Amino acid sequence: MGGPGSGRWRGPGRETVESYRFLDTNRLSMMDYLRPGLSSVYHWNDGNEVASIKLHAECRWLHLSYCVCVGDEKWKDVAETIPIVRVPCRLGGSRTYFICPGIQNGRECGRRVAKLYVSKCYFLCRHCNRLAYASQYEQPWQRARRRANKLRQRLGINRGIVGALPEKRKGMSARTYAHLLEKTLDAEILADEAWLKRLQWLARIEIDLK
Repeated sequence: MGGPGSGRWRGPGRETVESYRFLDTNRLSMMDYLRPGLSSVYHWNDGNEVASIKLHAECRWLHLSYCVCVGDEKWKDVAETIPIVRVPCRLGGSRTYFICPGIQNGRECGRRVAKLYVSKCYFLCRHCNRLAYASQYEQPWQRARRRANKLRQRLGINRGIVGALPEKRKGMSARTYAHLLEKTLDAEILADEAWLKRLQWLARIEIDLK
């Protein structure tokens, strides 16, 4: 069911979405795993396979089959059926969403979401799993640094923009490149300013403690 090396499904650390494995309709659609009638196996990996799940798609349902390690250290086979809905797009085609099967206050959740997370035994939306985003716990300097790093990735660079500017990535328009470059520079300035403020705050605390 879970495949070799499935390990624990629950992630370590704080109760945030980043700590748990999830299914994303956008990624599954891109991989053609939501095509009605198709059976497939979806893998999570970090260079090596760490977990897997069997999928069988129908027009209005996605059937899941997997194995989890519960609190008493015993493996449990789980079969779950998730309702899905295909919403037409303005320019043609459609986008697929999960309908969360969770129960809140005795009523079905029914949220239309792109991602479902498994925190115990079943895949549910982040609200039913009571998960937050890691960014909600970040300090201002951490948030600014993360934004700068995210923009750098879009430009295809690993470090700050110092000296020679990065080359435009193949397939990226000049307008997009210039816009991203400007946003990245602004984000780096904000990140540096936020970090400086933190250092000044720590210095004041150190003086007060002496």
